[in-house]
Amino acid sequence: MQTTFEQKDAARSAVWDALEEEGVARFPFPPHGRIPNFEGARAAAERLFGAGPLSEAHRIKVNPDAPQRFVRIEALRRGCVVFVPTPRLRGGFKRLDPGAIPADEMKSAASLSHMDEWAEPVALADLPALDAIVTGSVAVTRDGRRCGKGEGYSDLEYALFRELGHPPAPVATTVHPLQVVDALPTDAHDLPLARIVTPDETIDVPDPPPPPDGIDWAALPDAALEEMPVLADPLIRA
Repeated sequence: MQTTFEQKDAARSAVWDALEEEGVARFPFPPHGRIPNFEGARAAAERLFGAGPLSEAHRIKVNPDAPQRFVRIEALRRGCVVFVPTPRLRGGFKRLDPGAIPADEMKSAASLSHMDEWAEPVALADLPALDAIVTGSVAVTRDGRRCGKGEGYSDLEYALFRELGHPPAPVATTVHPLQVVDALPTDAHDLPLARIVTPDETIDVPDPPPPPDGIDWAALPDAALEEMPVLADPLIRA
């Protein structure tokens, strides 16, 4: 597989194709057009919490995609309060409090299909500073560059926390080794990675690219405020 890319779309297509061709993509299928689930996602999630900021985190944000379900489960088991953005940020954020979830229900609570039975919506004013963020990725590089599926929600969520005045938080991701490439382009509003974890390797990035310090309003589509009412909140539109 080619591992140096001048365009993000080329990196995405190559990774999606490789995961499918090597038979390591997991449900939902196909891997294309999404944050791909992969063989070993559970092992990567367990490794993620082995050391560093995640091992001592109390409040983390985890994306709602399939491969990071195992991250949500592991976080709840470790007593972390987990904040999950609603798909496409249409409904803001949800909070999963492990103190209110029975141990035998944590797997269910971490799944999108049952999360609403245990999660509670949280207003922007009640979002705390985070100890760490776990995002999904399509392709990543060892120097902390990342591209998602191309819709920019993880970047926007991070920027939203910065607009609220919260300090930067370290960002990690779990991926299959085939998702680690040599080079890909990034933009100023892209989310940088401090830790990349595969089922067999932990890649700590000592000097990741600078993170966004707020929302790049000019880069948002015209319909963004209508589709994501959270962006119209006076806390960030003051």
